[in-house]
Amino acid sequence: MSKLRILFDRVRSEEKMLEEKAIELGHNTKMVDAKITQVNTESKKSDFDFGDVVLERCVSYFRGLHFTACLEFLGVPVINSFEVANNCGNKMITSLLLKKHNVPTPKTYFSFSSEAALENLEKIGYPMVIKPVVGSWGRGVMPLKDRDTADAIIEVRELNDGPLDRIYYLQEMVNRPPRDIRVIVVGDQVVAAMYRTSSGSFKTNIALGAEPVVCEITKELEDVCMRAAKAVGGGILGVDVMEDKKRGLVVHEVNNTVEFKGLAKVAKKDIPKEMINFAIKSAIK
Repeated sequence: MSKLRILFDRVRSEEKMLEEKAIELGHNTKMVDAKITQVNTESKKSDFDFGDVVLERCVSYFRGLHFTACLEFLGVPVINSFEVANNCGNKMITSLLLKKHNVPTPKTYFSFSSEAALENLEKIGYPMVIKPVVGSWGRGVMPLKDRDTADAIIEVRELNDGPLDRIYYLQEMVNRPPRDIRVIVVGDQVVAAMYRTSSGSFKTNIALGAEPVVCEITKELEDVCMRAAKAVGGGILGVDVMEDKKRGLVVHEVNNTVEFKGLAKVAKKDIPKEMINFAIKSAIK
């Protein structure tokens, strides 16, 4: 019987499903609250009950990332690794890795000041999409239809003046249907896929009201998603794909701590089971 620990900072439906499935499969399973667990430079693995492997499921990207670093410092196997979490959590790094590994992805521009961003936009032309380099659920993702819109949005970014606000991630507006595809990759297999159809906005996040519909996993979809997963380091991932009307499938994001509540209800495969089996097998290697 393996010992599985699920690291969380907020218990959602996904974490409950994972815990229940792990117990059902006969594993010694415990939940670990990242908010109250303390690690220091003198800590040792034996000081904690982190089991054979930890499945990192924190909602907070930065909390999960830094806790993962602590786990790896202690020699505790963790899914996903710090490298993968870092690669997926920063959209700029993700885009660079996708392009480096020849995965089809939207053309993306990077500027490092508001002046350079506006100059870049004037050269490229409108419309464009501006995204925060770190963020989820579509927060801060906005279409830039013209110079006036860009001026207003960039001015707000300047006022916020957080360290990540100084990095301008500008992406082409892909000509696509009002939907995208969320694909869950576990290890070396595509487990499930769904369309996320916009509810009126150009955003397709389920958290913002997009409607999930099961998507057939074609050979083309499987191939592009496996290549994207390998580009960021592999593991348990959510690959987001758009259907460009000229180029076909393009990957615009790869997610580290993937949500799957809606898809789990209709998927042919048991998503929590696939995730747990992968985590346990990874620890045994």
